[in-house]
Amino acid sequence: MTVTTLSPQLEAAAAAPSPLTHFDAQGQAHMVDVGAKASTQRTAVAQGRITLQPATLQLVASGSAKKGDVLGVARIAAIMAAKKTSDLIPLCHPLALTRVAVDFALLPEEHAIVCTATVQTVGQTGVEMEALTAVQVGLLTIYDMCKAADKTMSMDGIRVLEKHGGKSGSWVVPVQA
Repeated sequence: MTVTTLSPQLEAAAAAPSPLTHFDAQGQAHMVDVGAKASTQRTAVAQGRITLQPATLQLVASGSAKKGDVLGVARIAAIMAAKKTSDLIPLCHPLALTRVAVDFALLPEEHAIVCTATVQTVGQTGVEMEALTAVQVGLLTIYDMCKAADKTMSMDGIRVLEKHGGKSGSWVVPVQA
C-alpha cells in the first residue's frame, strides 16, 4: 500500500474553501445548504439572442410560420422552463417562483430576436439559473418552430444581465464603453 503525502502548500490549498460552492471539502458534488440563509426578495434578468435569415425573421414577425405564433409559444415554453429548472440542472434548488416575465424584441437590422427573462422569488437562494434556463428554452423553441425554414439559425450572448437580493446584494453587468 502506498501512502502519498502532500506538500504543505498543497495541504493548505486542499483545506481552503473552494469558490465553487457545489463541491465539498473532498471535491464531491453536493447541493449547497441554504437553510441558514435569510429569505429575501430575489430577482435575476437574463438575455440571449437568436440570429435568423431575413425571410425567417419576417415569418416570425408576421405570425405566418407553419407551426403558428412562434413568439407566443416560445414565451410559454420559457416560463415553463423557468419553473422546471431544478428538474434540468441537478444541483439547483426547487424554488417557488413569484414572477416570470419573458419579452422578445425583433431586431430586423440584425436579423435577430432578443429574449429577455426576468425571474423573481422570495427565498434563500437566487434565481439566475431560472432566468438563464428561460432564455435558452425560449430561443430553442424559436429554433424548433423555424428549423424547417432556416437551418442557419444560431444562438449567442446568453448571460445574466443583473441580479438582486441575498447576501451578495445587487450586481449589474458592466456597461461596455
